[in-house]
Amino acid sequence: MSQDHPHADHAEAPYLELLARGAAPEAYERPVLRARAEGAGAGTLAALENAKLLALRVRSELEGRRRREAELSALFETAHDLAGLRDLDAVLQAIVQRARSLLGTEVAYLSLNDPAAGDTYMRVTEGSVSARFQQLRLGMGEGLGGLVAQTARPYVTDSYFDDARFQHTRSIDSGVRDEGLVAILGVPLMLGSNVIGVLFAADRRARVFEREQIALLASFAAHAAVAIDTANLLAETRTALAELEQANEIIRDRSGVIERASDVHDRLTALVLRGGGVDDVAAAVAQVLDGTVEFAEGGSAAAKALAESGTDGHAVQHGDDWIAGVSAGGELLGALVLHGHPALDPVDQRTLERAAVVTSLLLLARRSAGEAEQRVRGELLDDLLDAPDRDPRLLRERADRLRADLDAPHVVLAARIGARGTDTAERQSADRQRLWSAASHLAATRHGLAAARDGGTVLLLPLGLDDTAASVARRAAGQLRSAIREPVTVGASAVVRAPAARPGAVADAYAEAQRCLDALRLLGRSGEGAAAEDFGFLGLLLADSRDVDGFVRRTIGDVITYDSRRGTDLVRTLDAYFACGMSPARTKDALHVHVNTVAQRLDRIGRLLGPDWQTPGRALEIQLALRLHGLAGAVAH
Repeated sequence: MSQDHPHADHAEAPYLELLARGAAPEAYERPVLRARAEGAGAGTLAALENAKLLALRVRSELEGRRRREAELSALFETAHDLAGLRDLDAVLQAIVQRARSLLGTEVAYLSLNDPAAGDTYMRVTEGSVSARFQQLRLGMGEGLGGLVAQTARPYVTDSYFDDARFQHTRSIDSGVRDEGLVAILGVPLMLGSNVIGVLFAADRRARVFEREQIALLASFAAHAAVAIDTANLLAETRTALAELEQANEIIRDRSGVIERASDVHDRLTALVLRGGGVDDVAAAVAQVLDGTVEFAEGGSAAAKALAESGTDGHAVQHGDDWIAGVSAGGELLGALVLHGHPALDPVDQRTLERAAVVTSLLLLARRSAGEAEQRVRGELLDDLLDAPDRDPRLLRERADRLRADLDAPHVVLAARIGARGTDTAERQSADRQRLWSAASHLAATRHGLAAARDGGTVLLLPLGLDDTAASVARRAAGQLRSAIREPVTVGASAVVRAPAARPGAVADAYAEAQRCLDALRLLGRSGEGAAAEDFGFLGLLLADSRDVDGFVRRTIGDVITYDSRRGTDLVRTLDAYFACGMSPARTKDALHVHVNTVAQRLDRIGRLLGPDWQTPGRALEIQLALRLHGLAGAVAH
């Protein structure tokens, strides 16, 4: 073969050697230049050019693979650090170092929110040379980090001082200027839907951050958030254990108290290890403290005592009882109530508090499993509302797996948090999520169902022996308010006798509950719970059943019963009294009795109906009930 047409292998050989030793890109021009200097022909030069392009493409691919291997290795090392988390600062420092190295930036740093101070501070820096920058504290919403925190999305600027998308402040700009930063990339650290900080990568020159680099930094930010969350949980656990140890040290000198504390510690530890529940904790503490202990939902104990116990973690006395709040992350889950111990030893108070801490840990440990069950409960309720033609047998089977009895009487509740005009869409969404979570927990404890719907929450709760739809609504409003610490308005339907047998009745009942909810809000009674029966004659319009007999019974039933048992004529007297413009003198003429007789009858009516029976609102309801009662009597005859 001539010199002008070398074999392809001869053209590729020098490039294989360059690839083997990892030569720089500029080295790939030398074989072509050397051949051109030696007077090689056009064919040889073309072959060398093709081989060069192929070799550069192979080199680029190899570089990309090496870079991805390095990124995966760094992420794996970070995950390994998290698995053996001992020192949060060391883990965060390693994350920032790896981010800086893999992104090839001059500086990397991590800032965290300080809720107590209401600002953001630098937690870790790598490559920084400015003391002012390292000590920088940023107000919420300021700088590039503020934009990232507000939107919960990554942001990048190739020229910080020329970028007007975020709020510049003198202190931040001075710190950035001291550090000499120009191009900055920031990604949020997320815990759930909350931004707790920002991870940054920055250069002292203009540069463009590629999409892969943004994704990589976001991965490191996710690891950092997990590290912080894990460290916080470990710190809370260590704090709880430290407090338990401190309580044991305090009572070491007192043999009787020591035995009780040791006993309860052993019992609670054994409970946790064998997967015991809240009732087991209550039973164990009751036996050790020689009393009766129960776990109460948020709305069932005295609100003031629960609020005090839930905020500072200490047991408080309420009458002859002691109450220790069971809370986590600012959410009041309930309380442990010790009955019949008006004078409780301080160490025994600590024992009750520690039991409340263990109870909260047990509840949190089961929350993840509970959330899955909540979704299943919501799906079943959605089917009852949206697909009334479902097979009742299948509905019963699904309900049985959730320990719900759909052949028992139930009440449908519509619940919603009162809207505030200043709320952002994010705040409203968070409120709806908190309401759904609290309602799902309530439904699970009551063997009912709950689902998010129409901007609020719908619940299907079983009716107790002494319950009414109105009492269930009021109790639910109080329990939800205590759980999320926001006023919750709850409207209730009439009783649905057997939801599984009549699935379509659930949708009708939900519509009625919504009407009651809307009526409460229109009447300025947000934050309350009520059913149609609570609205007097308006309830006849709100209820699907148009329960006229129930309205008459609630309004003047005591007067009717009194007449029936005593043979008196109070109903006719009451009707004549209103017909005569509420004038006793004209009433006695209409009834042909003495005015004293009218006065005595009206006095008796007042004792039966209550002192406010002549107020305009009550008088209107009573007159309507008298008319309906008269019509019912006429129809019956």
